[in-house]
Amino acid sequence: MSIEENPFTPSFGEIPVYLAGRREIIDACSRAFLSERRRPELTTLFSGARGTGKTALLSHLADLAEESGWISVNITALPGMLGDAEIQLRRNTAHLIDLESNLSIASVGIPDVISLSISEGEAPRSNWRSRMDDIFDQLSPQGIGVLFTVDEVDPTLDEMVHLAAVYQHFVREGRKVALLMAGLPHNISSLLNNKTVSFLRRSNRMVLDRIPDSEVSAALVRTAQAGNRSVDATALAAAAESIGGFPFMLQLVGYYAWDENPKSEVLGASDFARGAAIAQQEMTYRILDATFAELSPGDLRFVAAMLEDEGDSRIADLIERLGRSSSLVAQYRKRLIDAGVIGKRARGVVGFDLPYFRNYLQEKLDDGELLLEPVGERSSSFNE
Repeated sequence: MSIEENPFTPSFGEIPVYLAGRREIIDACSRAFLSERRRPELTTLFSGARGTGKTALLSHLADLAEESGWISVNITALPGMLGDAEIQLRRNTAHLIDLESNLSIASVGIPDVISLSISEGEAPRSNWRSRMDDIFDQLSPQGIGVLFTVDEVDPTLDEMVHLAAVYQHFVREGRKVALLMAGLPHNISSLLNNKTVSFLRRSNRMVLDRIPDSEVSAALVRTAQAGNRSVDATALAAAAESIGGFPFMLQLVGYYAWDENPKSEVLGASDFARGAAIAQQEMTYRILDATFAELSPGDLRFVAAMLEDEGDSRIADLIERLGRSSSLVAQYRKRLIDAGVIGKRARGVVGFDLPYFRNYLQEKLDDGELLLEPVGERSSSFNE
């Protein structure tokens, strides 16, 4: 067999050949799409840091829904998203329903021959919800459901809140409808705090976090096999370690490793080492810089205090180093966990979750680019 084109997909939103570490989520949603009864997975909020594969997962689940007979409408939380959703739904259901303009009979006359005058009726007053209802009314007898996927959740966007609020009514009315939304952890948290859509607090919630090294290794092997190449078994451990359980890094490292010796039948240790070096540079400006820019001075003070430990950090030690109350330190701990920067290790212990972020911070501190301010009482917003 000849070697195929590079099968790794580091581009934004592309569905990987093998979606590592998400099998339980995928299987649960697949069952929900096929079930005769409504299952909780039909309303799911996915949260995760940049690069954890939120967009790719949404795209894959939309494909699965369509394979199960659903219509999918895939939008991003931006101004005009409701109009975008309606246009997509009308186009995707054009072969299934009749949404012609209303026509009414204006007059009937019988002079020499029968004459019939038809005029376009005045469009009834409607809103987004009622127009959706009109479509659902025609899809319902056919047993066809509608899946809305919303990427990059923005809790400050009125249309975002409007969609979520109206969706609740669709569910209460027994519509065959599903809503899958994905966003950064602090945006998901802010949306859940909105009283207008408080019902979402009872929805299914999934955190997209690190992938086990075993899954990373399996993904590297299976993806390489899709391109008719194999992976040197002795290279897998080092390759997985360089990826750090991060889906975006998995695709980046694999992509650049593949291109090192594209005619070789085997991906070796040197290929992955070079791929990891290039991927780390790209990871810096595409993920790490953006994450760093969102952290407040207090957040930075917290993670800088973690640098004093060779490995994971005890919260008790951080409280002492920061000189702040346990309640205030707990707030920063939660914020950084929500941002996907750090993660829980054990009771009272945290560690860096975002690959390469420890080294990134250390370099900024050494270069004098990280100017630390004392931790003070600040708003909980990451955007401040």
